[in-house]
Amino acid sequence: MHVKFPFDTSKPVVGEASIDINKSIHDVFAYIGEHFFDNYPKWALEVVEFEPLDGKAVVVGAKAKQVREDNGAKNESIFEIIDYQPSVKLIFKGLTAPYQHSYLLDSNEQQQPTHLTFRFELLELEVFMRPFQKLIRSAIEEGAENTVENIKKLIALESNE
Repeated sequence: MHVKFPFDTSKPVVGEASIDINKSIHDVFAYIGEHFFDNYPKWALEVVEFEPLDGKAVVVGAKAKQVREDNGAKNESIFEIIDYQPSVKLIFKGLTAPYQHSYLLDSNEQQQPTHLTFRFELLELEVFMRPFQKLIRSAIEEGAENTVENIKKLIALESNE
C-alpha cells in the first residue's frame, strides 16, 4: 500500500540571504573563495572544528571535514567543493550529510558594492522532521542572514587592519 504524505519528502529546505558589501567583487571573492579554508571558520561561528583534507588549495574536488555545534549537538560532516568560478561563485556539497552551501557574487562592471548571496540547502529531510519544515526553514533563513552579516563585518574589519 502506498502512503501519501501531505508534504513533499524529497523537496529541499532552502534559506537564502543577500547583502551589499562596499568592496570590489575581487576583494570579496578573495576573502570568501581564494582564502576559503582560512576564513570559513571565522564567519561560520557554529563550526568548532575544521580541517581541509586536501591542502588549502581551493579547487573543484577539494574536501574538508567540519564539526558544527547546533543547539548543543555536535555534527561532523565532510564536504567537497563542486563549483568554483573566481569572482562569481563558490559552491560546496556535503558528502556525508545532505546539504549544499552556495556563495554567489554579482557586481556592476567591477564597481562597488558587491552583491553577495548565500544559499543553504538542506537537500533531504527525514520524514519525521517534515512537520517541522517551517521551523527548520526559519532557522536556515536566520542562519543565512547571520552568515552574510558576518562576512560583511569580517571583510570590513580586515580592510581596517
